[in-house]
Amino acid sequence: MDKAIYTAEHRRLCALLRVVRERAELRQADVAEALDVPQSFVSKYESGERRLDLIELKQVCAALDTTLEGFVQEFERS
Repeated sequence: MDKAIYTAEHRRLCALLRVVRERAELRQADVAEALDVPQSFVSKYESGERRLDLIELKQVCAALDTTLEGFVQEFERS
């Protein structure tokens, strides 16, 4: 198992997080406000600089008006 943060699969995850945010017509600042975090937090996970744990991913999904389950299904299809 490759533990590197810069795997193709991780880049795909980061790209999908951005696509889902843009589809929801939200700015990084909007998501950050909903999560009560700095905008840089959103920028860092979208760019791959920071990884999200499962709980954080669930919270991000809620801020993006999607479910964790729906997000994972879309990730698996991509």
